[in-house]
Amino acid sequence: MTDEIGEGGLPAAPRRSQRPWLPIALFLATFATTTINGALQSGAHPLTEPWSVTSGLPFSLTLMAILLVHEMGHYLMSRYHGVKATLPFFIPAPPAPPPIPGIGTFGAFIRLESTPLDRRSLFDVGAAGPLAGLILAIPAVIIGLKLSSILPGEDARGGTALGSSLLLNFISRITLGLAPEDATIVIHPIGFAGWVGLLVTAMNLLPIGQLDGGHVVYALFGQRHIWVSRLALIAILTLGLLRWWIGWLVWGFVLLLLGVRHPPPQDPYTPLDLKRKVLGWLMLAIFVLTFIPIPFSIQEPRVPREHSIPLAARLIGGPS
Repeated sequence: MTDEIGEGGLPAAPRRSQRPWLPIALFLATFATTTINGALQSGAHPLTEPWSVTSGLPFSLTLMAILLVHEMGHYLMSRYHGVKATLPFFIPAPPAPPPIPGIGTFGAFIRLESTPLDRRSLFDVGAAGPLAGLILAIPAVIIGLKLSSILPGEDARGGTALGSSLLLNFISRITLGLAPEDATIVIHPIGFAGWVGLLVTAMNLLPIGQLDGGHVVYALFGQRHIWVSRLALIAILTLGLLRWWIGWLVWGFVLLLLGVRHPPPQDPYTPLDLKRKVLGWLMLAIFVLTFIPIPFSIQEPRVPREHSIPLAARLIGGPS
């Protein structure tokens, strides 16, 4: 999910011409793992019933499209500004059966192999991915909610409860006429993929280091970005230490190892124009709207376990 630049902001060492077979192979492997994971989460048994794996396609096709559009946003904008970049590398992950909230992938990334010319091109490259992915993730959530089942709040079946955000709460109200906490929503796989897309958007827009949000913050504030980056890192580590979600602790340590300081572009002094400044603050607002403090939590079933349903592994809201 991160974009890499050479040490000290200098272009990375020259590489051999990229071989497209590796990105293609990783894409196909990730498509396979997300499809298997989608099938498992829908209650299928692809190991004993191989054809049942097709039940995972609504999830995998939606999620892979969101991730691909996100990364191609970065790639095409890099090409537009003359920044050398690799094709997207997808990272497959082992499928996980319910109630483990696996999605079959650790995300995707491109690698920048030359330094952006100035803060404007850096901003464009950083903002293009989240905006492109959001354009697909929001309709996926809306469609998925319309296809979802709604259970009475007192009929919680247990499983993995998906956390909500300000944006998701708003979408739920305009789509279903209720907020996630008003009922148990057994979300359709397309909606689950859209939810993952919103989570990926928020995690990438964290204003830290070389994440997309780090690009945006550096473009907005220049060298002062380091203070925003440090505060954001402390905040998510604190969420992890307070056990809101242990994933924030893991993600925070990963970002700490990658570094919180963003290397400068070739011209670090020319400020953004007004249009990009406005869009930059909009990107920070999108981060706030999509941020999910507790993405996953496990709910114990309130009915006998033999009556639970497989899709209850994906719930939004519901009683705590």
